[in-house]
Amino acid sequence: MILTSLSLALLIGASDEPTEDDYYKLLAMSPPDIELEVSGLALLPDGRPLICTRRGEVYVLENAYDDPPENAVYRKVFEGLQEPLGLLVHDDGWIYCAQRGELSRMRDVDGDDRIDELETVCDSWRISGNYHEYNFGPRLGPDGTFWITTNKPFGGEPFGTQKWRGFGMRITKDGEMIPTVSGLRSPAGVEVAPWGDAFYTDNQGEWCGASKLAHLKPGSFQGHPHGIESCKEPIWPYEHPGEIPNSVLMGKVQETVPDFLMPAVWFPRDKLGRSPAGMAWDTTGGGFGPFAGQLFVTDQYEASVMRVSLEEINGHWQGAAYPFRRRLGCGALRVAFAEDGSLFVGGTERGWGSIGTNNLAYAFERLVWTGEVPFEIHDMSARPKGFTLTFTEPVERESASDPASYHLETYTYLLHASYGSPEVEQKTHTIQSVRVSDDGRKVTLIPDELRPGFVHQLHTDGVRAADGRKVLHPRAYYTLIEIPKE
Repeated sequence: MILTSLSLALLIGASDEPTEDDYYKLLAMSPPDIELEVSGLALLPDGRPLICTRRGEVYVLENAYDDPPENAVYRKVFEGLQEPLGLLVHDDGWIYCAQRGELSRMRDVDGDDRIDELETVCDSWRISGNYHEYNFGPRLGPDGTFWITTNKPFGGEPFGTQKWRGFGMRITKDGEMIPTVSGLRSPAGVEVAPWGDAFYTDNQGEWCGASKLAHLKPGSFQGHPHGIESCKEPIWPYEHPGEIPNSVLMGKVQETVPDFLMPAVWFPRDKLGRSPAGMAWDTTGGGFGPFAGQLFVTDQYEASVMRVSLEEINGHWQGAAYPFRRRLGCGALRVAFAEDGSLFVGGTERGWGSIGTNNLAYAFERLVWTGEVPFEIHDMSARPKGFTLTFTEPVERESASDPASYHLETYTYLLHASYGSPEVEQKTHTIQSVRVSDDGRKVTLIPDELRPGFVHQLHTDGVRAADGRKVLHPRAYYTLIEIPKE
């Protein structure tokens, strides 16, 4: 076995267990003289980060890959946007962004690193004047349309209630708006997976019992009734969701609302965060460590990045969420992977509380893998009678084979008009059998019961790696909607 310096230190008796910092170095590059409330993040073709802010400014970051980042220079290339909350670098030099009242595109025509043109792509929706009518995106779908998500208003609407709030929209290149998904609440992140499906994150609140990652399945209803009157409009191409029941277990809603779609992943409050936002799939091919192909999701309140593994079971996308990297400088809102395998993270906390560490209302940082492999639950996947855990390193067989090394409990949430939902129908389960694979990388757990429609919260505090390390983050939260067939 080849030992890294970190594992060797542990084997010879180092007193301290490794921490997140040992595996993923955090390089802070927040400018002291610019209130850089990052609201959108993309990479230009030459690799330089392009950043927009809630204040309507757009910056290009020079020397972003220096370590330490002492020479980082922010150059303003545009200003005057209205609270843009996303950036997308697309063809012919166009950069697309979702402003409060429209999907726009802009570009540098003469190559001087200054934006010369700004055009409206689509402004077919209106705003009521409420402060919380944010728009997020865009992201490009495989059919060439742009996905955006619209936030519902919270409170007064001085210009009157408007249509198409709380929707997932597709916008064609010609500017046609195609309403596609209803029932969103505060959908702070939208992303298209490498295989083409679109997903969004939503924040816990009324009619949204827990924060979640959900599939933007065309025609689906996601749970919030605020905007569904718009589904009576001629351009809505699907059935109206119908009457929405109040105070029903999430897993029972589809019995009366056939188009209701359960989430892919719930993010239990304060166990993972409170306000999931931007996300990015790791397409670095291992440049960011052992989690290639998985999804990394920011949390604005927690000032953290979470990790998600997904699988499609019986036609439904579902999976597990795991802690990944906490103690970022500020509420994390946007992420983007760079070609060198690092992950840029930007955020803000003005008006949106966070527990960041830099005492600023903004932050821009870069996460860099140190080359050391953490001992982690790589993924948790469903089986007909239980779950299989894959670890990043071989387990120590004795501890991993002991049912007492694991703790499994389940709970679900209510769909109701009240803010958030407590964990309901809670149950602690017995692990009946454990099987460790020959190579020590996989462990199959068979509990006394699987409960579709419930979070399966697993603790692995007793498991050790073959070199003696504890699991860095010994918790996984699997949202089980569908049980695989035999």
